[in-house]
Amino acid sequence: MNTQRPISSVQRGADVILMAHGGGGGMTRRLIEDVMVRELGNPILAPLDDGAYLRLSGTDLVMTTDSYVVDPIFFPGGDIGRLAVCGTVNDLAMMGAEPRYLSLALIIEEGLSLADLRRIVRSVGRTAREAGVAIVTGDTKVIGRGRGGRGEAIRTGSDIFINTTGLGTRCRGVDTSVANARPGDAVIVTGAIGDHGIAIMNARDGLQLKSSLKSDVQPLWSLIKPVLKAVPRIHCLRDPTRGGVAGALCDIARSSGRGIRIQEKSLPVRPEVRGSCGILGLDPLNVANEGKALVVCAGSDANRVLKILRGHRAGKRACIIGRVASGHAGLVVMETACGGERLVDVPTGEDLPRIC
Repeated sequence: MNTQRPISSVQRGADVILMAHGGGGGMTRRLIEDVMVRELGNPILAPLDDGAYLRLSGTDLVMTTDSYVVDPIFFPGGDIGRLAVCGTVNDLAMMGAEPRYLSLALIIEEGLSLADLRRIVRSVGRTAREAGVAIVTGDTKVIGRGRGGRGEAIRTGSDIFINTTGLGTRCRGVDTSVANARPGDAVIVTGAIGDHGIAIMNARDGLQLKSSLKSDVQPLWSLIKPVLKAVPRIHCLRDPTRGGVAGALCDIARSSGRGIRIQEKSLPVRPEVRGSCGILGLDPLNVANEGKALVVCAGSDANRVLKILRGHRAGKRACIIGRVASGHAGLVVMETACGGERLVDVPTGEDLPRIC
């Protein structure tokens, strides 16, 4: 009798961790499922949402954590400090929770200037105040020069890595899990897609694409809160960060067991993003965002949700990009501008390294 454990897809693909395992695509999901969930799985972790629902002493809480390794650490529209705060408070917002508290852990490579460190920490504080959260605990570690492991090919200076954990209070009666999509639901995106990823690429040495594009990195709770207050039965929320809109839509389709149909002509993409993607051979659907959300709601609620979103500075370009369908279970299908159809999937690895 063979008692050997089956070989996982992570083992079949490679016997070491690759950069592609952190890109937010198919390899990331397989790593999570084959290693993390297999070894650490429990009912709270099982949904694999943006955070975990917790109930303590009668209070509904949401907890989330994330780590940030962006290169360069300063980029048009933001920096790694602003990114770390926004990324974590936005994950709480996508779980229907008001962000309250953050931890801040810094891993600093020897050689980083004190001026840069002060600039980053100052940005953390400013963004936390903007988001209405307090930094209540933290940790600092210093590692030897070169131990950040970024590699000279994309290295722009000494490294700093940031981890933030967020705690928020869940809005009563709200459940925005990606498993809740239903046939007939409208799929709304709150603004133009791909801004963050392309702004980062344009800032990297050697690319030299001329553009005034800035990252969209911003806290989203002030955008989401009035939507949930007016329409607490919102079915799903997701911020399309690593893996972009394609990754977020595929998560919703897979988790809910529903099909999603989107229209290419409805996608809000800035001309400079579309142009840069054409030069780089990228699909705007796969490019990371840090200040946009996908909202899935009943079709009858869509116009009300759009009106609220468009009344906020972060949602002025909100639009419906598709619908949840009764067919194509677990798949995302795009109706192309030329009248055809294609499946939307996430890259196996990563298109853009160190985007967030």
